[in-house]
Amino acid sequence: MNQNDPRYAAYLRILAEELVPAMGCTEPISISFCAAKARELLGALPEAITVAASGNIIKNVKSVVVPNTGGRKGIETAAAVGVVAGDPNRELEVIASVTPEQREALGRYLETTSIQVLPADTDLVLDVTVTVRSGGHSASVRVANQHTNIVSMVKDGETLFEAPAVGCGTATAASPDRALMDFDDIFDFADTVDIEDVKPLLDRQIAYNTAISREGLQGDWGANIGSTLLKIYGDDVKVRARAAAAAGSDARMSGCELPVVINSGSGNQGMTVSLPVIEYAKELNSPPERLYRALTLSNLTAIYQKEGIGRLSAYCGAVSAGASAGAGIAYLLGGGRTEAAHTIVNALAITSGIICDGAKASCAGKIAAAVDAGILGYYMFLNGQEFHGGDGIISKGIESTLRNVTRLGKEGMKETDEEIIRIMTGC
Repeated sequence: MNQNDPRYAAYLRILAEELVPAMGCTEPISISFCAAKARELLGALPEAITVAASGNIIKNVKSVVVPNTGGRKGIETAAAVGVVAGDPNRELEVIASVTPEQREALGRYLETTSIQVLPADTDLVLDVTVTVRSGGHSASVRVANQHTNIVSMVKDGETLFEAPAVGCGTATAASPDRALMDFDDIFDFADTVDIEDVKPLLDRQIAYNTAISREGLQGDWGANIGSTLLKIYGDDVKVRARAAAAAGSDARMSGCELPVVINSGSGNQGMTVSLPVIEYAKELNSPPERLYRALTLSNLTAIYQKEGIGRLSAYCGAVSAGASAGAGIAYLLGGGRTEAAHTIVNALAITSGIICDGAKASCAGKIAAAVDAGILGYYMFLNGQEFHGGDGIISKGIESTLRNVTRLGKEGMKETDEEIIRIMTGC
């Protein structure tokens, strides 16, 4: 793709918007960010906090450990640590610099402060409003659609900022350039991009995600899916690729205080699109340029899939990310556009339909399954095997199949999502 092509700049912008660092699962961190911003508006430590959250936020905060809180979970914890120790200027790293003194203060604050959690009256899947009160004053901040996308700020009843909840607010918008995305263009861009244009972003992704994966393998985190895979199945690269991604999730879902570089608003997806590809590159002694191109392909393909489905849904994001990692692995192994496309379609035929029942230890197992499907999808095609149009939700051609998956994840699983939330909340 020519550098003067407007699509070239669009893809670079999309990568810069999406491949950002975050510490902790992004849904509780969104609450912490919102709470930290509300406290900043209030100008005092709140005496009471109210959090109104959409169902998908509640689902994804319920069971995951919030970093820097001493192993605590839940919406109350996420809000409290945001007001006690959060720095809203750091956005998704809002609670990355909690001091020992602040951590000790958090426990006392949770014991003495009224924190009310309510379901938000909203049709949006990502919607959080935090209202804080102290000394007769109040402040309220709302984020919607993206984890740090502020759409409303109110102090003592006066609206200081407001934007349509369906729009962009204060955050970088989901770029209108994304309407240009399709798989052929993504492959062309990945295959021809000037490496210097993507290297800084991908170097950070490699460094951050490799570090937390290593911690997940060496420590005792969650269900230890990564280390269990290696123990049971050995260290073949196909196993290591799954274990690397799963181990990163093992650590992250259990409150590890290391950052990750996310994809499509998700750290788990960021690790899934990158770590299996990195593991294969090490095995193959791939030149750095080949790895950067494979990661560009994997990252953008995942973003493209999630753009249609949405940030949060009942459709597990690891499915899209694992299929995309398969495409990146196919590229490393010498595959071209055809091999990468068939890898994705084959993988989606295998794992589409895995539900998202919130962030927690079992995410690592789902990641392992999704990466396995991505790898299998490539080797199926390599051996003359593929799923054909008409096989279930598979249609002829990758674009048709992706439209079907988008429809399934965004529309078809709405009722499933509502039932999952009812089950998780005991309703």
